[in-house]
This record gives sequence, C-alpha cells and structure tokens, in this order.
Amino acid sequence: MGSRYDLAVIGSGGAAFAAAIRATTLGKSVVMVERGTFGGTCVNTGCVPSKALIAAAEARHVAADASTRFPGIATTASAVDMPGLIGGKEGLVEALRSEKYVDVADAYGWQVRQGEASFTGTPDAPALQVTAAEGRVEVIEAENYLVATGAQAWAPPTAGLAEVGYLTSTTAMELTEVPESLLVLGGGYVALEQAQLFARLGSKVTMLVRSRLASKEEPEVSKALQEVFADEGIRVVRRAVLSRVTRDGATGQVVVTAEVSGGVQEFRADQVLVALGRRPVTDGLNLDAVEVKTGEAGHIVVTDQLQSSNPRIWAAGDVTGHPEFVYVAAHHGTMVAENAFGAADRSVDYSRLPRVTFTSPAIGAVGMTEAQVLEAGIRCDCRVLPLDYVPRALVNRDTRGFIKLVANAETGEILGLTAVAKDAGELAAAGVHVLGKTLTEVAEAWAPYLTMTEGIRIAAKAFGADVSKLSCCA
Repeated sequence: MGSRYDLAVIGSGGAAFAAAIRATTLGKSVVMVERGTFGGTCVNTGCVPSKALIAAAEARHVAADASTRFPGIATTASAVDMPGLIGGKEGLVEALRSEKYVDVADAYGWQVRQGEASFTGTPDAPALQVTAAEGRVEVIEAENYLVATGAQAWAPPTAGLAEVGYLTSTTAMELTEVPESLLVLGGGYVALEQAQLFARLGSKVTMLVRSRLASKEEPEVSKALQEVFADEGIRVVRRAVLSRVTRDGATGQVVVTAEVSGGVQEFRADQVLVALGRRPVTDGLNLDAVEVKTGEAGHIVVTDQLQSSNPRIWAAGDVTGHPEFVYVAAHHGTMVAENAFGAADRSVDYSRLPRVTFTSPAIGAVGMTEAQVLEAGIRCDCRVLPLDYVPRALVNRDTRGFIKLVANAETGEILGLTAVAKDAGELAAAGVHVLGKTLTEVAEAWAPYLTMTEGIRIAAKAFGADVSKLSCCA
C-alpha cells in the first residue's frame, strides 16, 4: 500500500517550492521528490553561484580599470586565487540552500523523498514510483502531480566534441584554475555572462557565435556588447558554424574547426565551454505511461494554465519550455497549486515579463522589440538614447550602452523598453510599470535626478524634443 497525498512534486527548485508552499497554505498535503541536490538549479548551479562569481570578477575588473576611469584613483588587480574564489562561492550556495530551501521545507512541514521518480499506473490512475539510492521502492499516489524537473545544458552532436570533453556553465564554475585561454560556443545570455566572467578573471576568451550576440534582443544590444567585449579583449567571431572538435596531442589544447564566412578556420584554447542552450529534463519519468505529451525539444506540453495532456499532471518552470527564469518558475509553481485545487483559474501572460542578462554593462528588456511590433502590423516609432545623455552614466564615467523605447506611432503607447547599462535590470523592472503608458505621461512624470531610471524619462522626451538641448534636470 503506497502513501497518499494531495500533491506530489517532482523536483525541488523554484517552481517546486512555490507550488509546495502555496498548496500547504491551502491546507493540502504535499510530498516532494528530488533525485539530486536539494534546491534545484538556481541556488546550486545557476543564478546564485554564477552571479556571485560575476560580482567577484567585476570587482577585480573595476580595480584594474578604475585608474583609467577616475582621475586621482590608483588601483591594481593581482592574479586570482581560484580555489579561494570557488570556496567562497560554495559557502554562499550551501548557506542559501540551507536557509531558503531545507529550512523552508522543514518550516512548512511537507514530506521529502530522495530518489528517482517515474510514473506508473494508468493515465486515469497515475502514481509515482520512487526508487531510493539503496534500492528501496515506494509508491506514491496523489490527487495532483507536478513535474518541476527543470532543464540542463545541451551540447550539439558535433564530431569529436563529446570525446574531447567540454565545460558547461555548471562545470566551469567548479574550476580550480583560471584557463589561460577559453573558447565559448554560443552567443546567448549564458555564453555572454560566462565569457565576460572568465575574461575578467584573466582568461583569453574567444566566442564563436552562429548569428549575433543576444540574437533575441534588439540589434543595438549586439552592437553595444560587441564593442564592450572588444574593449575587454574578448574576441567575437560571428557566423561560425561548427564542424568538428579535436585535441592537439602536442599542446593538449582543444581545436575547434568551424566554417566562417565561407571559409574554414581553426580555433585553439585550453578549454572549450559549450553554451548553446538547455533542454528540459524528462528522462526516466516514464511520461508515456500516463499519456503526458512532450514536444520536439523534450518539454512537457502544457496549456496556458500549465496543465499537461493528463488533467491530473501539471508542469512548471524550465521543463515546460517556457522562458527560463527562476521568477517564471516560481510564478508557475504558485499558479499550478491554485489552479489544481480550485483556488483560482489563472493563465500565464508574458507580455510584461522583464528579462536580464548580467553582463557589465547589463542587458535589461521588457515588452516587444521593434521587430516584433512591426511583425504585429503596428506602426512603430522608437528612439535610442545613448547613455551620454543620462547624467547618472556621466558621473559614473561609464556611458557604454543606451536606452531604447518602442512605441505605437498612432497612440504614443509604450510597447517595449531595452537597455544596455549599469543596473539595466532595474530599468527593466521599472519598464514593467511603464508599458502601456503614453510617451507624454512618462516624459512628464517624476524621476529622481542622478538615477539610471531617469534615463527612461529622458528617452520619452526624445520623441518630442532635442535632448542635447536640455539642461541637467529639464
């Protein structure tokens, strides 16, 4: 006889915890099954460790660069103690895992099982079989099930890549030595963050990119980041199509062969980091047995309410193929608990979803891009405000980047905001509340002087005035 619960959750990351917390507050019994490290991607191998290392690398970069930016300041940056840096990162991860995950689960009192979960039973009467490491098997039955197993780094089937060996964003953050040289394959947010991170720690970095940097964002983003990376010694090779990977027996270096602009080139480095996307983790779940449909990329197909093709099985977070942000996963988890138990009838809506890439300067965006507005058949008006016109950037002595507003040319309604700037994430967060307002409303609204968000007001003014002729606060 198996155990019976209201909600059985597979996974222990942001989506899983949000669902378990909300279900518990609704008076429901919950069991959570985790096969790996408790806490999921964000705290263990994603957001927390990567941003901790990015912050450390930026501190070193600022120390090395401050004397060129600020007259009268003399600073230096020595070689990196990588074991010490990684040890500090691990300490932070362990503390947050304990405080924000283990202790939270204990406080709410739901059950936790460690082991491999797979569906069994029938589509009408699904159950979970949980196999612990020592071989003990438990069958769990629930009124509703949530799959929140996340995603993992993906590598293409390029000849020789698997045999040579490669880094992912996870294993790269476990290195105890800074590679003298590093090839980064990819141009998305993970590739951008990791490339700049290791360049600032002392690696000679080359990026091989299929199209352009941050290809899903405005083209101005790619141009701005490529200029920043060039200044920091990061080589970006665009239109590179991988063909094979080998290892030089004499030097031990990895050799990546790629077609670039019609010709074949070889690129060499001590290490290669693959950052070409992620794929949902559904292996071993036996989803077919309970008639849960998956897509071509392996993601669980869900409705706007996050219900799978089996009405008793739900999915949330990266495993759905939806935007891969931990705050999306957490939003999903809460929504599943409320929808599953009749506390609400909610649907996902990404129209005001902010997105941030933690480069320096950062990329922040919300709403539609110019291309998306045009594709929607809306007459578009937009302005790109260089940071030379933002007082905060001037006093920071860092005017790399811009703020772009995209508006409906007929109504003046703001449809999208994109920024490359220090604190661009905060600009995107402010943009969540700016979307839907008119340019006039934003241009005439209060904005504190010497903040980066004042730049949004200045960008709105740029639609009707020559901002080069404005005084500091006008």
